[in-house]
Amino acid sequence: MSSCVILHYKPCIMGFFDKLFGKKEKESLEEGLQKTKEGFIAKLSKVIAGKSTVDDEVLDNLEDALIGADVGIETTVQIIERIQDRVKKDKYISTGELNNILQQEIEAILTDADDQSYKNFEVPAGKKPYVILVVGVNGVGKTTTIGKLAYNYKKAGHEVILGAADTFRAAAVDQLTIWSERVGVPIVKQSMGSDPSAVAFDTVKSAVSRGSDIVIIDTAGRLHNKAHLMEELTKIRRVISKVIPDAPHEVVLVLDGSTGQNAIEQARHFTAATDVNSLIVTKLDGTAKGGVVLAIANQFQIPVKFIGVGEKIGDLLIFDKHEFVDSLFKLQ
Repeated sequence: MSSCVILHYKPCIMGFFDKLFGKKEKESLEEGLQKTKEGFIAKLSKVIAGKSTVDDEVLDNLEDALIGADVGIETTVQIIERIQDRVKKDKYISTGELNNILQQEIEAILTDADDQSYKNFEVPAGKKPYVILVVGVNGVGKTTTIGKLAYNYKKAGHEVILGAADTFRAAAVDQLTIWSERVGVPIVKQSMGSDPSAVAFDTVKSAVSRGSDIVIIDTAGRLHNKAHLMEELTKIRRVISKVIPDAPHEVVLVLDGSTGQNAIEQARHFTAATDVNSLIVTKLDGTAKGGVVLAIANQFQIPVKFIGVGEKIGDLLIFDKHEFVDSLFKLQ
């Protein structure tokens, strides 16, 4: 007999969405990327100082500036090659045009999600309940991110339920419980050391019986044994699909942007262990490594859906590639 515990909390009264990417969101993004931008723009200004056209020296220095912003070697080389092609095709490109061309070419290499419903925190058609499995190592802000997602989906008018399947750490279950109370959504949990797949199974079954719209399941964040991680995630996916055949509908990998290139290594491990199909990059505020978002999205060809720019409940921004690139690379 299952020892599953479902806790219910009174819903919070929340307003409707304002414009999804309005002035407030843009200001939060600008603030969150400030350290990365300052470093990059300082280098870019030196790159073009005294130069009227884009030549090999300018491109070499631009390459260094991009790598310094943690855009990564592989992605930087792609960007530089695309700009070189533009220079050859257009014959003459002034340094004044370089910034706009840089933004255009970076946007061009970023992957878009097939389904854009997440931008309105909508449930994709025919996917109710929509099951989201959240993966990532401990310490990346995974639990906080789940809380913020729950808050936004609930704010959009959806019934949300959380599943605490990181049963290896009591703190993880406790933290998720606090978030469920704060947001006002039910949580399914078991005692520490329980089978994570059993929690996932009970969560999805409960969601179906309750008529929930969104299911968000936390998972253990251990990377010391990739084979064990793969086995565990595979089992969770298998038991979920017994309740809803095409679930989980989404596997979200949460990465800490402040770790720079280490985040890429984490992405490599998790994409090998399970079918990750979206990314959330956290802790971009206070780091000069914001360019890693571009490196991860491009290298793994997985869309970034959200970025974290602070600890507050509203500090999860929809990733708009145009606004992100504009905030990060615009000179003025």
